[in-house]
Amino acid sequence: MGFKTLTVKTTVYEKLLALKRENESFSDLFERLSKNNVATLRKLRGCTEFSNKEQMLKDIEKKRNERRYG
Repeated sequence: MGFKTLTVKTTVYEKLLALKRENESFSDLFERLSKNNVATLRKLRGCTEFSNKEQMLKDIEKKRNERRYG
């Protein structure tokens, strides 16, 4: 098993610390959070119809790029 070092802002660390359960490692926390989100998204799949799906996907891509590249 490998390890990675992550750098996060103090405010993000404090939010994660508040979510972390007693005796839970940060690795366990990340795993729990990622499983919950995937399960939630899977439950929501197909529940909504979008009037303009292509435009929505373009908007999402634009927002992602703004976050990544400023």
